Amino acid sequence: MKKLGFLGTGWIGRHRMAAMLDTGLATAVAICDPSADCLADAAVLAPNAVRVRSLKEMLALDLDGIVIATPSALHAVQSVQVLEAGVAVFCQKPLGRDLAETQGVIDAARKADRLLGVDLSYRHTDAMRAIAPLVAGGDLGKVFAVDLTFHNAYGPDKPWFYDPAQSGGGCVVDLGVHLVDLALWALGFPEVTDVSATLLSAAAPLKIGLVEDYAVASFVAGGVSVRLGCSWRLHAGRDAVIEAAFYGTAGGAALRNVDGSFYDLNAERFDGTGRTVLSEAGDVWGGRAAVAWVEALERSNTFDPTAETFAASARVLDAIYAAGLSQG
Repeated sequence: MKKLGFLGTGWIGRHRMAAMLDTGLATAVAICDPSADCLADAAVLAPNAVRVRSLKEMLALDLDGIVIATPSALHAVQSVQVLEAGVAVFCQKPLGRDLAETQGVIDAARKADRLLGVDLSYRHTDAMRAIAPLVAGGDLGKVFAVDLTFHNAYGPDKPWFYDPAQSGGGCVVDLGVHLVDLALWALGFPEVTDVSATLLSAAAPLKIGLVEDYAVASFVAGGVSVRLGCSWRLHAGRDAVIEAAFYGTAGGAALRNVDGSFYDLNAERFDGTGRTVLSEAGDVWGGRAAVAWVEALERSNTFDPTAETFAASARVLDAIYAAGLSQG
């Protein structure tokens, strides 16, 4: 039974905690959050967990791993502190606000020889599990284009999201990161070139000191043309529009949300005008990345070299912001 600490027990922190505890492979030894209400809600899931006031106190408890679900500005520094103490990490995305922070965490994990996980949850959906083998195995022929979309009818409800110094950016780092990671992961993390972007804040070109609420970007990943569109508070007639579509010379396949849902996703294969259902809505996938990390921790707490790929999406996002701000 792995002994875990949970740093940040807001909604997503508690959701991931529940998923991990339900595996029967882990127990919550400590919880930490500045909100008394969040701590009280976490205590319902883990009544025997010790409430600590700081990460330093948590690290004194001889834990196997710490789950980080704090504001984005804290992710990298806290992850490095945990890893340097010889403890494994599972962190919410983004792992860092930019490539330098992200790579710093990866380097710390490698140096400490400790397991590092990031909550890139869309990789673990039934929809993407059905599509990824088609892309990798050549069933779609030569994949030449990927279209990525994530429009959210709402904006984040915490002020720090709107401060680029704390968040690292707006809708691109909040939403686009998931889909950029999906595309790179499915394509085998090829080299990325030719990045261009238009970033808007309140319908005007993005300026330094603000965060984007609408973005379109394009890049070439190993010869594949990739287009990304994402936004907050778009008038799209539904709660969300989510899509990752892969187009090849012998067919296409797409992950899409159903009826505007943030959670119900399906996957279809396209052949000309025909379509075949690969997976249907109803998949409960939100905690699977957390579960996969716990299962890996049960096997070994040592560094997994696949963590090196966490830097790939950060590198693309840095290039998108550089390109977008140059247009402002």
